[in-house]
Parts: sequence; C-alpha cells; structure tokens
Amino acid sequence: MTDRTLLPYQRIIFALDFHSFEEAKPYIEALRNKVGLFKIGWTLLLSEGLNVLSKIQGIEGVSERFFLDVKYSEKSIVEDIPQQVGGMASVIMSKSKGVEFITVHTYVGEESVREAVKKFRQNGSKILGITVLTSMDQKSLSETLHSNKTAQERVLELARIAKNAGCDGVVCSGQEARSVRKEFGPDFIIVTPGIRPIWSHIERDDQKRIVTPADAIRNGASYIVVGRPISTAKTPAEAAKRADKIAEEIAEAQNEPPSH
Repeated sequence: MTDRTLLPYQRIIFALDFHSFEEAKPYIEALRNKVGLFKIGWTLLLSEGLNVLSKIQGIEGVSERFFLDVKYSEKSIVEDIPQQVGGMASVIMSKSKGVEFITVHTYVGEESVREAVKKFRQNGSKILGITVLTSMDQKSLSETLHSNKTAQERVLELARIAKNAGCDGVVCSGQEARSVRKEFGPDFIIVTPGIRPIWSHIERDDQKRIVTPADAIRNGASYIVVGRPISTAKTPAEAAKRADKIAEEIAEAQNEPPSH
C-alpha cells in the first residue's frame, strides 16, 4: 500500500507508550480498526520483551504490521563492541515479524546509517531515520549542537544523511515536513510525531515543536504518530472516538485543494 492510497485513519500511528501489555491491551482492542499502525517503543519492550510483539499480533483484528521504534544506532544506545551491537540488530529482526517501520539514528553519520539499513532491510521493512526530536526547541538544539543551526537546517541535514544511506524516509516534526517534502520528493516517507489537536490538553507536555493533525498532513506528512491526545482519554471507548476525530481532521486536510 502506497502513501497515496492510504485512508485517513491509516495515516494514524498510535504510540503504545504503556508499561505493560495488560495496560495496553484494552486500547489495542479499541483502536485496532481506528488507526493504521501501532508503535512499540523501549518502554513496552523493556517491560515485556520482544515477545510482546507476537502478543499484540495475536489479538483478533489487529494488523500483523507495526512500527518498531528502537532508534537503533551502530554506536548503540550502550557503547559496545560491533559484534554485540550487530547481534542486537539480528535478534530484533529475528524476533520481530511484521515490522512495517523501524527507526535508526542519523546523527552517527551516513556510513553507520548505511550499515544499519543493511541489517534491517528484510521482509518488506522500511527504515526511517530519526532527525531532531520534537521534544527539542531551538534553545535545547543550540545547546546540544553548540551551533546556531535552526531546527529546519538540522532536520534537512540529517534527512539528507538518511536518504543517501538508503533510508525510506524520516521521522521529523510537522514544522519541518514541508521543507523535507520539497527537498526529497513525493515518495520519501515522512512520519510526524508531536501531534497536538487544538482540542487536546496535555499536562506537563514535553513536546515543543508541535502541529495539529491537519497541519501535519498539509505540510506533507505521510503518517502522524499520536500518543497522549488519544491515550489520556478516560476509557478505551473514548480513545476510539478521539482517533475518529483525528481521522476526520486528516480527511479534511487531504481533500483541500493544493496551495500555490
């Protein structure tokens, strides 16, 4: 299925940022026909192990494909010898059937990203390069890089590394999505987190570079990652209603005539 054939709800990736499978399960069941993919990150993986993936796939009606957000790096999240780091990649892929997307860090440079792409390029998996986290604002970015590069400049720099290394796309804020789309064309996958519908309110929100679902799509995002605007609902049924509301916003944005 190409980006151009996706229905509005299929563009929603729901982040399973829960501490256990049992905690996540009611939301998976409520949202299995309301979102396109489920995103599994380190919180759930460290709590449950890689077997949680087969548990999720075992729920009736759940897609066999998912988004594995490991932010892999050839330098590793823990510094270790190449054999250990490469072994981690092998285990991830051998135990993770049905990976639609998997994430790799791009700050390590083109050569390292290319090596990561080789390890994960199997079974139809698509590799996405992480650019600048949406939790970073201009101040924190400048402090981290010790430079005056804007977020947009840094995102484009890292997206170019991802593209040259063979990644299928990138993860970036909706604020930079338009520039990435213009630079890398219609077939480059753009996944946008930091989604905040105008009707949502997140206590002590750590996301800085945020956009609405509609603006993300208008700016060229292929998919949006949504977590707390849905998961903070009081019940899974209410979470499903919120997902429907976001899908409606996406549909409206998709149906708008292109701006010139």
